[in-house]
Amino acid sequence: MDRDALLADLRVALGADYVVTEPDVLAPHLVERRGLYQGKALAMLRPADSAQVQAVMKIATAHCAKVVPQGGNTGLVGGQIPMHDDCLLLTLGRLAHVQVRDPANNTLTVGAGATLHAVQQCALEMDRLFPLSLASEGTCQIGGNLASNAGGTQVLRYGNARDLVLGLEVVLASGEIWSSLGGLRKDNTGYDLKQLFLGSEGTLGIITAATLKLFPLPKAQATGFVAVPTVEAAVHLLRHAEAASGGQVTAFELVPRIGLEFVTRHLDGARDPLTEAYDWYVLIELSSGGTQEGLDDLLSTVLSHGIEQGLILDGVVAQSDTQRADFWALRESLSDVQRREGGSIKHDISVPVSAMGDFIERATLAVEERLPGIRPVPFGHIGDGNVHFNLSQPIDMDTQDYLALWGEFNEIVHAIALSLNGSISAEHGIGQLKRDELAQIKSPVEMDMMRALKQALDPDGLLNPGKIV
Repeated sequence: MDRDALLADLRVALGADYVVTEPDVLAPHLVERRGLYQGKALAMLRPADSAQVQAVMKIATAHCAKVVPQGGNTGLVGGQIPMHDDCLLLTLGRLAHVQVRDPANNTLTVGAGATLHAVQQCALEMDRLFPLSLASEGTCQIGGNLASNAGGTQVLRYGNARDLVLGLEVVLASGEIWSSLGGLRKDNTGYDLKQLFLGSEGTLGIITAATLKLFPLPKAQATGFVAVPTVEAAVHLLRHAEAASGGQVTAFELVPRIGLEFVTRHLDGARDPLTEAYDWYVLIELSSGGTQEGLDDLLSTVLSHGIEQGLILDGVVAQSDTQRADFWALRESLSDVQRREGGSIKHDISVPVSAMGDFIERATLAVEERLPGIRPVPFGHIGDGNVHFNLSQPIDMDTQDYLALWGEFNEIVHAIALSLNGSISAEHGIGQLKRDELAQIKSPVEMDMMRALKQALDPDGLLNPGKIV
C-alpha cells in the first residue's frame, strides 16, 4: 500500500483539514475509556456526509486500506479502536444533522454522529420520547449505539437499540450506499437487512443515518428505592409490579450494598436513601401518560403489597424531581466509582431472569473461592436479565497483579452464565475483548454463518478488522 498516495486521494475527497495525522490529535481516539487497548492508525478521517463516507470506502478499496469506524469512543470491548498503524480511523461526529422530523409517524431520522443526548432532546422538542438511555449519553453517538446494539436502563419496557430502529442508511465496504429510511413499521418484502448491521460493530458496513422509533412522552414518573431480602425477592417484586401496573414498569435496577457504599464514599453529595443497611436494593420506576397523583398511588400500592409479601424490607419514594435524580445518580455512578477502589474486572452477562439469583450466588461463591478478599459488585438491569458482574480487587492486592487474572475470572464467570443458558455479552458487544472466546462458545454452524455474512459483505476484510470474527 502506498501510504502517501492513499492520503493524497483522501485529502482530495474530504479536504486536507479533515484528514488528521497529528499524533496529539489522534491520541484520544486511540485508547478506550478503561485503558485496556492502545490503538494505532495512519490517519483519522472526518467526513461531512454519507457521500464522503462513500468516497472514503471507494478509495480504501482501491488502496486495500483497512477502515475502523468510531462514534463517541465510549465502547467497553475495544470494538472502536484501530490496532494497526496502516488503519484509517473513520469518525462520524460531523454526521450529526437531523434529516426528518415526523411526529405523525412517531419517527426521527438523524445522522449517525448525533449524540444520544441530542437525539433525546430532539424527541422532547417533538413532545415525544426516544427511550434509549445510557450513562454515557452525552458523549456516545447514535451510530455507535446502533452498531453495538446498546441496551441501557429502559430495555425492560422499550427493548434494545435494535428494537428502536425502523430504517438505516449504510455505506458498504464496496462503497455502495444502501438506504431504507422510509420509516415503515411493516415491510415484508424479503430479508430485514437492517438487522444485519445492528450489533455488527462496524464489521459489515458503516451506519451513516437512522430512522428511529419515538414514543409518547410520559406525563408522570414515579420512582422508588427499596431494600429487598434476596435477588429472588427482587424478581418476584418485578413480576408483581408489572402485573399490577399493566406494564408501566420502565426501569428495574439491582444495586448491591457494596455498590451503594462505593458510590456514597466517592461521589460528592451522594447519601444512602435509607436509615439502615441492607444487602440488596432495587431502583424501580413507573411511567405513564396519566396523572402524577395516580401514578404515585399506583407505586405506593405496589410497594405496600411488596412489604406485605415480605419482598420489601424498607424503601422510599421520590418526592421531587431532585430526589428522583439523586436516586438515579446512585445507580448511574456505580461503574465509574469502582475505579476509585482499585482494579475492576468487569463482566456483562445475561441469563434468564428466573436464573438471576442462582447466577449471582454461584458466581459470587466461585470467585471468592478462587481469590479470598475479592469484592463482587453485581448490579444492573435485572428486569431484562442483564447483570454487570464486576469484581473489585482485594484491598491489599497490587492492581496489576489483580488485573492479570482477568482471563481466569472470565472463564469462571462466563462458564456459570453459559451453564444457565446465558450469554457472555448482554449489551457491550464482542469487539476485541471477547472475540476469541466467542469462537469457543458458539457452535460451528453459528460461526460459519457469521463468517459467510462477513465474506459476502466485506470480502477483502476492510471493515473493522480483528473484531467479532
